[in-house]
Amino acid sequence: MNQINRYLFRNLVVATLVVTVALSAAIWLTQSLRLVELVVDGGAGFGVFLHLAVLSLPTFLSLVLPFGVLAAVLFTYNKLTQESELVVMRAAGLGPVALARPVLLLAAIVSLLCYLLSMYLGPAAQRELISLRQSVRSDMSVALLREGTFNEMGDDLTIYVRDRLPDGTLQDILIHDQRQEGVTTTVVAASGTLTDSDGVPRVLVNDGTQSKYTAATGKTEWLEFERYAIDLLTLRRELPARWTEPRERTMAELWTPRNDATDQRFSGRIRAELHNRLASPLLALSFAVIALAALLPGEFSRRGQTRRITIAAVGGLVLQAAVLGIVNLIGKVPALTALLYLAVLAPLPIGLWLLLRPGQGRPRATAHTPAPSPGG
Repeated sequence: MNQINRYLFRNLVVATLVVTVALSAAIWLTQSLRLVELVVDGGAGFGVFLHLAVLSLPTFLSLVLPFGVLAAVLFTYNKLTQESELVVMRAAGLGPVALARPVLLLAAIVSLLCYLLSMYLGPAAQRELISLRQSVRSDMSVALLREGTFNEMGDDLTIYVRDRLPDGTLQDILIHDQRQEGVTTTVVAASGTLTDSDGVPRVLVNDGTQSKYTAATGKTEWLEFERYAIDLLTLRRELPARWTEPRERTMAELWTPRNDATDQRFSGRIRAELHNRLASPLLALSFAVIALAALLPGEFSRRGQTRRITIAAVGGLVLQAAVLGIVNLIGKVPALTALLYLAVLAPLPIGLWLLLRPGQGRPRATAHTPAPSPGG
């Protein structure tokens, strides 16, 4: 790679990173709003929120990167044109192929990165994300214990907490427990803390009394204690078994689905996810060629190339929308699978033909006719 190619490649990489970070940040913020609601409802801490937010990145990063390449090529080559750098490079003998080489190299690297994200990192992060979400939703012990109210934990357990200190200590606790048939237990304690040992939520209460009424005997037993542990299994919700979504499956699991009834029922979704992972990363190459075909052929103008940039941007959006639509249709009509690869790869030969056709090797000179003199 010569010095000019390195210069172009460096500018393209910087622009791609800036655009990708900006788009990812915007999408990440929208995703984070849903995660905040989940974490607040589940009573989890900031560390869990941050973990969930990081795990959500690979899911959409493979979609953002190709647009980062498209925007970077349009911005970089338009800027070089306005500053006459691209005109000088063409005048020095650099043809469309030489000018396109750094772009194609960047697009190839991004495509490989998208394959890595869509085939390995994305599904692994999605599995961990869903697992962590399930854990937050199932463990509601902290969130449901609101201070100053009687917390109904089902039909048989009521807990009252007057106040919750910043360190998690509960003050003035009342627990009314009727989970054991024929037995009513009431615990009053000065303070306590919530713990989760071996997957079982418990409240450790201090300095209190316990009254236990047995309906069969009609007797009430009293107990004073300094420290007492009460299991709160009612606070942990047991979620039903969940079908593994196609987006969290490995490539091997998509290629050879299980023979159970659910996989057979949703075989179309599994097939669509498989071909989407194989085809979508190639959009980085197609977007790059679309941008090159819009800016490099024809005459250069220092006044800007707004029309060409708009056509390339709209073309990229239309192509992405078409790919998403075809992916959804593949689940219902398997015969459209070939159309997906055709849509993704079609811009490559068309764009390369526009770059390599005769007359694109050097810039055209524009003749200017002098204006007539006043006396002529």
